[in-house]
Amino acid sequence: MKVEYLTQKNFNNREFKITYYGLQDNPQLLQKKRPLILVFPGGSFDHLSLREGEPVALAYAAHGFNAAVVSYNLTTDPGKIYPDAALSGLKAVSYFRENSEKLGIDQERITTIGFSAGGHVVSSMNVMAESEKWQAKYDFNHDQVAPNATIFGYPLINIKDIGFPLPADANQKMPTAKELLDTALGVTPDTPPTFIFQAVDDPVVLIDNTIEYITALRKKKVHFEAHLFNKGGHGFSLATPEVAVAGREPDSHLAHWFKLSLEWLKIEKFIFSFT
Repeated sequence: MKVEYLTQKNFNNREFKITYYGLQDNPQLLQKKRPLILVFPGGSFDHLSLREGEPVALAYAAHGFNAAVVSYNLTTDPGKIYPDAALSGLKAVSYFRENSEKLGIDQERITTIGFSAGGHVVSSMNVMAESEKWQAKYDFNHDQVAPNATIFGYPLINIKDIGFPLPADANQKMPTAKELLDTALGVTPDTPPTFIFQAVDDPVVLIDNTIEYITALRKKKVHFEAHLFNKGGHGFSLATPEVAVAGREPDSHLAHWFKLSLEWLKIEKFIFSFT
């Protein structure tokens, strides 16, 4: 595996970083080009959770993906987090699509995965990718920046449906556009096929977020699959021993989400194509 640390400028000319994990070329493989997964960790918008970054990227890499962790713009950076966090994500998609040939990536099999606050970034990306308003303002087009599929882990969708008050200075850096404050409002029939998992007892990002989003997906007839676990709280990542921390023990039941996501991607024909 080759690990690269990239610095890019987003569509608003702000810098952000990407850690890229490229699997070794093997001309004997039936699958000539690899799918790509772009990981957007959570972290309350003021940091990036290490447990939701590299471990997730490597878990998918073990199943034949090239992978990358996107370090999107945070509230601790100068200026507002939005629209720059989403613009950084869109630029990451654009970068890998533009360089897909030399990196051995199938540009039609790019999946984004966002956890918690990273889920809000990814859902904002989907809104902006589908919107002529945002396309015109920042000079990108849908086919350049839109992922082919999206996975959400306990995602923040509606900033009002959070289990604790945001600090005043963080509120001031949040988006003002209604479709970015509540990204379910921006779902269209062209929103990427979506896989969502969350625990019903999540005290941080309320389950209302997932329910609102899958309702919007259903109304717009977007392909989706949702797995709601009865217990699990917030921030369980892969729920495996490798990412266990104090107060966040492994849970083999919660950990099923990962295998389910792989099965879903295969069903949706985003991975393991030998044509």
